[in-house]
Order: sequence, then C-alpha cells, then structure tokens
Amino acid sequence: MTESAPSPPRAVVIGASAGAVEALLHVLPQLPRGYPLPVLVVVHVPPQRRNVLASLFAARCPLDVREPDDKEPAAPGTILFAPPDYHMLVEADRTISLSVEGPVQFSRPSIDVLFESAADAYGPGLIGAVLTGANHDGAEGLAAVAAAGGMAIVQDPAQAAYPVMPEAALALTPRAERLTLDGLVRRLLAAGDPSQAGEISR
Repeated sequence: MTESAPSPPRAVVIGASAGAVEALLHVLPQLPRGYPLPVLVVVHVPPQRRNVLASLFAARCPLDVREPDDKEPAAPGTILFAPPDYHMLVEADRTISLSVEGPVQFSRPSIDVLFESAADAYGPGLIGAVLTGANHDGAEGLAAVAAAGGMAIVQDPAQAAYPVMPEAALALTPRAERLTLDGLVRRLLAAGDPSQAGEISR
C-alpha cells in the first residue's frame, strides 16, 4: 500500500501575542517577493489603539502587508494582519471575513477563530504556527489545524519570549513540530518552493 503524497500548502496562519513583534520581525521579512501563499496573522492588540503593525511590517517585508477588507480574497504573496477589535476568519471560498462576535480567550482578534476557520477552508493545505504569548489562545486552533490534516508548528517554548502560549499549544497538539524561529523560516520557504515539497512533509 503506497502512502499518499502530502497536500501542497495553500496558506499560512500565524498567531502570536506578547513578544510577537520581535518574533515576527525575525520571520516575515525573510519571505521573498513572489511568495506563493497567503500569510494570515493574528497578534493580540488593544482594541482602542491604532494598529501600526501593518505599516511597521510593510516597511520591512518584500511582500504586500496590510489589514484586509471584509470579503476580499486571501491572495498569494500577501501578509494580512487582523485589524484591532475584529476577528479575522477565512470563509469556505477562501475570502476574508471580519467579525465583531464576542472575544475568544479574552481576545478579539482571536488566534483560535482564525485557525479554526482556516482549517475548515484549507484542510491539509494549511500551515499553522503558534508563537510567543502569555495566554492559551491558539491552542485549540492549532489542534483544529492538525485534525484537518494541516501542518502544526509551535515556536520552541525555550526560545519564546513568553512560553505560555507555545506550551499550551503543545499540550493540546503534542505531535506539532517544535521549531526555532529560524526553523520556521526554513519551513515556510520550503512550503513556497515546489521543488522542496519533500522537506515540508518531514
């Protein structure tokens, strides 16, 4: 009986909280122009504060970086940050939906909400990564990514500025890959390069 080939990656979702900016500055600027996957990011930000994340990363990344409009497609080669005080979801047609439903894990935007909706939309074609943070948001979402056959990645808690979130994700998904930020970059670059398809299945 032959083993079926892994599904090619279709999208990346990343969640982070405390310590997020430093971690993401290590990762996102290394994704090259022409990167063929959409990258959807939730960072916990205060609801009343103007969010400068998109402009901060737009100045440092080769890819288009911005906050999405409601109902726009999750386009390849784009990094989309969830707007403050909105959940960001992926619909079945792989468009972005913004919601003001109640906070999840005391957070809006919620990592769980993004990951769970993206797992439904992309199934085994999804890569989900939980990075540094000081609460449990993202643990259930990463479990949903793994249950749908996607690739579940957790920043090594020993390296994370705030290990609570990675540890919570690993507790629910112990088979998730535990990677350094450099390891995550390598995984994401391999996911965007069809010639390295075998790398992302290991």
